[in-house]
Amino acid sequence: MKKALIIVDVQNDFCEGGALAVPGASEIIPYINLLMQDNEYDQIVLTQDWHPADHKSFASNNGKNVGDSIILNGIPQFMWPDHCVQGTHGAEFHPDLNREKVTHIIQKGTNAEFDSYSGFQDNNHFVKTGLDDFLKYHDIQLLEIVGLALDYCVKYTCLDAAQLGYVTCLHFNGTRAVNVKPENGKNAIYEMLENTVTILG
Repeated sequence: MKKALIIVDVQNDFCEGGALAVPGASEIIPYINLLMQDNEYDQIVLTQDWHPADHKSFASNNGKNVGDSIILNGIPQFMWPDHCVQGTHGAEFHPDLNREKVTHIIQKGTNAEFDSYSGFQDNNHFVKTGLDDFLKYHDIQLLEIVGLALDYCVKYTCLDAAQLGYVTCLHFNGTRAVNVKPENGKNAIYEMLENTVTILG
């Protein structure tokens, strides 16, 4: 069975000192680097949040406060600080992430009108990123997933992967949660378990 490692959004803005820092984010980078060193993956894919400056998920573009919610194209949208803007330092991959073995990069959130938590598609399920096509082309059946953040982009990437028929495993030690609410990370784990995602220690 061919397997791929999907590394979700290990970017400067999601790490310490970034615009949307996930607590403990940089702690996962040595773990991810070891995974790549110790395992033979057929493909290693990075996803990259890559927002235009006028992205509608940014509170600053809607006259809202960070943490507010609006309805965007018919679905609830959490208002985030400006982050991972195309071409900025914050959007770059963290310098400690070893990218020697990376075979593919998927950029998401590139349309100002739609947010994209999942590495596979936008939140409205209108536009695919090309990740599924890439993995199918390379006959990948098993996905191991790590990255940021557990309760948003990692969760939705895992759920989409399982729904698309991949054997889907999350490395618990390779992710951290934003925890806008304290229970969000824990609830994300339960939701993934209920949807056939295996949690690896």
